[in-house]
Amino acid sequence: MSDKKQPNKKPALGRGLGALLNDSPQKKPATDVLPSQPVVGIYEIALSEIQVNPYQPRTHFDKTALEELSESIKVQGIIQPITVRRLSDGEYQLISGERRFQASKMAGLEKVPAYVRTANDQQMLEMALIENIQRENLNALEIAHSYQRLLAECNLKQEELGDRVGKNRTTVNNYLRLLKLPPDIQAGLRDNVISMGHARAIINIEDIDRQLAIYKRTVAEELSVRKVEALVKALSSGPEESSPEKVAGLDPVKKYEIGKIQQRLASHFGTKVQLKADGKHKGEIKIPFRSADDLNRILEILDII
Repeated sequence: MSDKKQPNKKPALGRGLGALLNDSPQKKPATDVLPSQPVVGIYEIALSEIQVNPYQPRTHFDKTALEELSESIKVQGIIQPITVRRLSDGEYQLISGERRFQASKMAGLEKVPAYVRTANDQQMLEMALIENIQRENLNALEIAHSYQRLLAECNLKQEELGDRVGKNRTTVNNYLRLLKLPPDIQAGLRDNVISMGHARAIINIEDIDRQLAIYKRTVAEELSVRKVEALVKALSSGPEESSPEKVAGLDPVKKYEIGKIQQRLASHFGTKVQLKADGKHKGEIKIPFRSADDLNRILEILDII
């Protein structure tokens, strides 16, 4: 087997791992004999010689799915080789294919077929992130974190990132915006309590307390994405609410409390509620409605009909 590398090719954007490698992959028969320098090829490598990937973007592996993959590997073997880089003689580091790597260990394999790539730390990070984004079933939050890492750690611009992962800039930006949500909502998205559609609707509300109120209502009432979008739209339109700062006779703390109550009421009823109070704790609450159907919706919430 020749150690000669293939001629370098100009990297092409939007083509996954091929865009990140300076050499052109050439499949070779699996062999136990490794060249003195790492080159692109497929080799049989002992699992004990492979370190896990420190840049792995996936934070959770489904145990049942891993066991099913392990059973499949026992019967069929590994159909798609894993990808590693060589650190030294008898020492490799996983670039991609951690599910296959872990399932192979569960299946009792001693060796696995692997592509050996030449990559520095930054290239390895980029390859690992893009490989997982393209091939693994990452949830929306994991994808968002992967995009953020590509921007921050691989010094990519959003346009370059979009080319790398085959997405337009708007799609990339929609994922990145998810990272601005409060931790509780991010956790709900990570655990599939809500979908990306729910999260994208909620993020259009700027106030964090309102975001959390809508999120809790969404979970409690199992609201659809369309209902959450309608709720957000109702909060974003309608009559101008009275500013707590303009309420006469109240100290700043009371004004702040009135403002928070007003926001919670608005989130609960799905419309901008007006709350007025004076220094003697007297006042009024106004709940506007835009149609007969909207009135019926509010009456249902009040449990009047």
